[in-house]
Amino acid sequence: MYKVAVIGDKDSIYGFASIGLEIFPTDNADDASVTLRKIADSGYGVVYITEQLAAQMQTELDRYRELPLPAIIPIPGVSGNTGLGMSNVSKFVEQAVGSDILSDA
Repeated sequence: MYKVAVIGDKDSIYGFASIGLEIFPTDNADDASVTLRKIADSGYGVVYITEQLAAQMQTELDRYRELPLPAIIPIPGVSGNTGLGMSNVSKFVEQAVGSDILSDA
């Protein structure tokens, strides 16, 4: 079974520990990139990362985009939803089906 990790600021991710997920608190994109590399090499199947942090480390996240594992999923933090997670979902759906079925147009 794969492990699940959560990376982000302490206030946003602390609650995930109560449901058994491993948390890696950081506010720094460079530290988060190092942590992500370690996590990816340690058998984690899913990594949740706060949208605010993910926005600062797109180049690092791009390294994992085509790999089957780990699945990296942006989540809103305590500062709110930036729309990054939904934007990624839209891109993946469009790539899979050939059109943006989530668009209002």
